[in-house]
Amino acid sequence: MLGTQPALAGINDDTYDGNMFVVYAGNGSLVPAKETLAQALAEHKPTMLAYYVDDSSDCKKYAIVISQVQAFYGRVAEIIPVNLDTVPAKKSYDPTEPGYYYSGGVPQVVVFNQSGKVVLNQKGQVPFETIDDTFREIFDLLPRSESIELKRRSFNEFSSELAK
Repeated sequence: MLGTQPALAGINDDTYDGNMFVVYAGNGSLVPAKETLAQALAEHKPTMLAYYVDDSSDCKKYAIVISQVQAFYGRVAEIIPVNLDTVPAKKSYDPTEPGYYYSGGVPQVVVFNQSGKVVLNQKGQVPFETIDDTFREIFDLLPRSESIELKRRSFNEFSSELAK
């Protein structure tokens, strides 16, 4: 194995080291998404778009939050990670296309209710609690302070062995 270089990527740098959901969130089931935004909106299904790029340390660190959202809401809402490297560059987009809602930074989260109305649109590492509160409103659940703790439907955790 002469000439082979070790991988130098990690969670704290902006180097590509594979699909961030697989590497940093232990959840390869997020990509590719099960449905498109157009399909989810047509089905009147609550939906979350999570914009990211695989070579951003901020996005790598945020992958676990997106995975947590899927663990709690993945059966009743559509969680759609949107890799910006795959969004075609166009002058304008249709409201059923993810490019329509992108506002120029990653990570970014956009949540739609059953009517297709945007009820959350924030850039940066939006806390899980903010997204949870939004979905609690959509599904008419008790606020976190009055509710029992939500239970995960699957086990996902950050793999610190893979991130150096």
